Amino acid sequence: MDDWKQVIIKGMMPGALASLASTGALALRSKQETGSPYSGANAVSHMVWGDRAFVHDEPTWKYTLTGYAIHHASSHFWASIFEQAAGKIFDKPGVASKLASAAAASAVACFVDYKLTPQRLQPGFDVRLSKRSLAMVYGAFAIGLAAGALSTIATASAARRRYTSA
Repeated sequence: MDDWKQVIIKGMMPGALASLASTGALALRSKQETGSPYSGANAVSHMVWGDRAFVHDEPTWKYTLTGYAIHHASSHFWASIFEQAAGKIFDKPGVASKLASAAAASAVACFVDYKLTPQRLQPGFDVRLSKRSLAMVYGAFAIGLAAGALSTIATASAARRRYTSA
């Protein structure tokens, strides 16, 4: 098992890509369902600002930035766990195993977020979006995790090739 610094570093790329992908899906679905691309991100900030966050549709430093920061940090958290748990799977060739692992990790994250976490600490997307949209957001999260894992593997492989050829 890696030490905590390595875990954090390994989770950076998958966490960033998962955060960006799921935030993009969240903004698209929010725009379609509420008329504002910011309503989903604003909802996340209910953890800090309370239920007032659920009714804000405009972009604000208070709600939107706080909501995105929380979402990004939680994406990094889940990506770090994903990288640790799926380490041996990443040794297998092919994209399918990475996608399957990322989908499983996203499903676990959704289950924990909405079934095991106290309501005040849940993401809050469900207050503004349909279950179908939630599935799309978590699906985009999985795609981001897989892309980040593949990117990390490709970068590590390139570094090993440079090291062994030097």
